Amino acid sequence: MNSIVASLTALIFLVCVSVQPAYSARDTNSFDGNIFPIYAGNGSLVPPASSISDSISNKRTSVIFYYLDDSATSKQYAAVISGLKLLWATSIDIIPITTDELQGVNTNDRKDPAYYWHGNIPQIVVLDGNGEVQLDKEGQIPIDQLNEAISKSSGLDQPEFNITIKSFNEYNSEASKDGYADPR
Repeated sequence: MNSIVASLTALIFLVCVSVQPAYSARDTNSFDGNIFPIYAGNGSLVPPASSISDSISNKRTSVIFYYLDDSATSKQYAAVISGLKLLWATSIDIIPITTDELQGVNTNDRKDPAYYWHGNIPQIVVLDGNGEVQLDKEGQIPIDQLNEAISKSSGLDQPEFNITIKSFNEYNSEASKDGYADPR
């Protein structure tokens, strides 16, 4: 019995000693995993709950976010996209799309993600319920500009509360309404 306990203790010790720490950083172009659970604290955005095709077919406003998991600017902007989910809840479709599979794809199909992508990240496209582009910008767009485009596209009033994006540390952020965390 003592030899089993000693063996297990030795095995646990070896595992603990041999494990390498994981490093990630919001300001580097390193791959750390999916950016939404790591940097925005919201893994519910991936995979997207809706596709562009479904969103257009259902006449819903869509916010398409083109990103890469190994892009510092995408990592930094993930909390803003998560904030949109908090502000607009189920009123819009948020569709984050990694651009790896879109490289070199040309299409005339408006329901295909490659149709809207310019080749740079991050890129935000807001489509109204008819699939018409209301906003198409590259870079880190101010959330007020996004809210304005979403309001125009959906016909809904902009949220009357402010959103605060707090960074707890280099790895996690939280988007909250009026400084309070969303209980969902």
